[in-house]
Amino acid sequence: MAQVPVSRDRSYGHADDQLRLMARVARMYYEQGYRQAEIAERLLVSQPRVSRLLKRASDLGIVRTTVTLPSGVHPELEEAVEQRFGLKQVVVADVTEADGDIALALGGAAAEYLSATLIGGDTVGISSWSASLLATVEAMRPFRQPVVDTVVQLVGGLGDPRVQMRATRLIGQFASHTGAEPLMLSTPAVLDSSETRDSLMADSTVASVREAWSRLTVAVVGIGAVEPSDLARQSGNAFPENELRVLAESGAVGDICFSFFDSQGELVHEEFTKRVIGIETAALKRVPRRIGVAGGARKYAAVRGALEGGWINVLITDVDTAIRLAGDGPGPQTASAAGGTVSA
Repeated sequence: MAQVPVSRDRSYGHADDQLRLMARVARMYYEQGYRQAEIAERLLVSQPRVSRLLKRASDLGIVRTTVTLPSGVHPELEEAVEQRFGLKQVVVADVTEADGDIALALGGAAAEYLSATLIGGDTVGISSWSASLLATVEAMRPFRQPVVDTVVQLVGGLGDPRVQMRATRLIGQFASHTGAEPLMLSTPAVLDSSETRDSLMADSTVASVREAWSRLTVAVVGIGAVEPSDLARQSGNAFPENELRVLAESGAVGDICFSFFDSQGELVHEEFTKRVIGIETAALKRVPRRIGVAGGARKYAAVRGALEGGWINVLITDVDTAIRLAGDGPGPQTASAAGGTVSA
């Protein structure tokens, strides 16, 4: 609420009647809820004068506006991470690892973000084999009108039949909620050789998906640690343990769509990427809005590497990860992880 302090200080340089009228107008507008037209009528002054008095009251400090943040929101923390890494937007879900399942909370936050920012005409790419993205589509509510033209898989969605249905459900539910036409990538994500990958990438069914990648306006991706997620491992879309050790020894900290990068976001062992049926790094980085959904201590290095390398420009993460990111490096520090009062 706007605070209108009572003051007898005449240093403002206004006559008593001017100060009295200014204070009266400010109280009626900010504290009593009158509209400007109603104030003008009651005080027998013009509405433009009411507007000028309110502006002058603000300029002189008679009215001081404060914003009281509700609990569970973290705008200062979000802004600190945005500034530190030059991001378009950061969404901090009000969850820590001590609270339990981070993926569910991140999914809920991502669903709300997408519901607010998908306004029509988008072509959206979504990576497979991510628990956070599955939680996202399961938390989404159907739009009343179509807001997405096409939703496209960014990596191969075939795998062990026991878990493949989850990758299919991810695309299918998103399409159903947004009114999009689904475009599936009906191949495995990780193959044994680059030759097999090249052959499949030349197939006409894959070619249509690749063409759609060039038209993406939004990409929604999970961020993986070098150690694969349970979902990726169960699906059969994971590199063998000996190759994962090579990646880790070479400095890899994480992956997006099975392209591995180091702490600075630089690609590591590109020959591994040449065995992946998925969007190429250059094509991904050309997408205007690239949303990463990830959090937790296990993925901190991966999230930070993805930010350093410009892999994503929108981050949805948890409180603990955001605090570490805000305080990691020369960027601005966050004063508090909790809600508070911000003076305007």
